[in-house]
Amino acid sequence: MPMSGPFENRLYPRLEEIAAHFGTPFHIYDETGIRETGARLKQCFSGIPGFREFFAVKALPNPAILAIMADMGFGFDCSSIAELILGRRVGGSGEDLMFTSNNTTRREFAAAMADGGSIVNLDDISLIDKLPAMPDLVCFRYNPGARRSGNAIIGNPVESKYGVSHDQMIQAYATARNRGARRFGLHTMLASNERDYTYMVQTAAMLLEEAERIARALSIRFAFINIGGGLGIPYRPADSSLDLEAMGQAITVAFNEFSRRNGTMPRLYMESGRFMTGPHGVLVATAINRKEIYRTYVGLDASMSALMRPGMYNAYHHITVPARSTESIEVVDVVGSLCENNDKFAIQRPLPTIAEGDRVVIHDTGAHGHAMGFNYNGSLRPKELLLKTDGTIALIRREERLEDYFATLSYTPDSMPAKAP
Repeated sequence: MPMSGPFENRLYPRLEEIAAHFGTPFHIYDETGIRETGARLKQCFSGIPGFREFFAVKALPNPAILAIMADMGFGFDCSSIAELILGRRVGGSGEDLMFTSNNTTRREFAAAMADGGSIVNLDDISLIDKLPAMPDLVCFRYNPGARRSGNAIIGNPVESKYGVSHDQMIQAYATARNRGARRFGLHTMLASNERDYTYMVQTAAMLLEEAERIARALSIRFAFINIGGGLGIPYRPADSSLDLEAMGQAITVAFNEFSRRNGTMPRLYMESGRFMTGPHGVLVATAINRKEIYRTYVGLDASMSALMRPGMYNAYHHITVPARSTESIEVVDVVGSLCENNDKFAIQRPLPTIAEGDRVVIHDTGAHGHAMGFNYNGSLRPKELLLKTDGTIALIRREERLEDYFATLSYTPDSMPAKAP
């Protein structure tokens, strides 16, 4: 749902004080809400020994947030060298890190296996030859093709660039085993922002079935299956929430049935990002302009560069104006200042009448908000704050400055001579 009542009650009474101290715009995250979601996740899957969440670093790559995840016992799902470094900086090492990438270079694999290593999750058979050495534990990402349908966001598996095809799976594990791998994992990622829990139950059942098929063919056991991320959140007030408890119960039953059939049970891993942090963050901006032409436009001091989802995906983010009553409503476009007409946080949205100087709160920016920011038009990304459990408001990333934007223009000159005619 849009930001919870408890988060609102913690934030709104102090909003003007925070804005006066730090200035707007800023993303602010709620530590209490994040920890409560993490505890709920662990409780729902407590019936499966060894269950572990690997937080998707791409969703909110801030060390202060990752430290909270590590404190809850979570690992980190990483897709790049930078994300591996972030995970390691908060204490992650070895099997605390799941490195899932695609179109991966030898340099990236070397980084994944250095400094204590990580679980290497391979996206294709061809990548086996790019590993500097065969790790003891290896995992492959499964693409079931026409055997499953993806959801609207992530698309049809047959058209997906990710994963090893069904017909290649046994060959992939056989090759890894023959080159020295002794422990095995199985991964997939088929949905994004999915709120129908039965889809995730079907994904777990599919992986358990695939693990049985491969195990029979090769006489190997699986240490874990990873059902990926994709747990959804309700961005719109009328949207239903994912029934996490029902999901946990059904997946636990499937694991117990697997154990009865096979005499062993793999661990269950998942890599939620949005579900863990999305509802526990908001973007706070200030209205700086009103424009009355064919429509009414409310201009903010934040732009699409701080939250690209509405402009890129036409995604809905709920908006509230804490200082204004809902008794006076107008229909407006809420916009930023970029030289792009899709720089809009809301289009023809009924909102309380907004005046210059009002604080505008854009909900559910705790995942894929700041992380997807960019610098088009020389726009500088805003600061990030953390509302800690003790009530402290901490700066956890400063805003970008002009010197950051121009930093890559400071370099050692280099050139190649012109080619002779």
